[in-house]
Amino acid sequence: MKHVTRTPQQIRADFVKRGITITDWARQRGYPRNKVYQVLGGQCKAKWGQGHEIAVALGLK
Repeated sequence: MKHVTRTPQQIRADFVKRGITITDWARQRGYPRNKVYQVLGGQCKAKWGQGHEIAVALGLK
């Protein structure tokens, strides 16, 4: 099975389509909302640790 990655824009559009906020998504999964915003915005490179875990959960990696 091939792993499909998505862009931050695709992820944000999916959240809008599903009617959930980034904050809701982060809270449901136990992640700090600011870290999720950093991963989506590119401020966190998400190469290891929690940033990487968030990126994988979002479908960025």
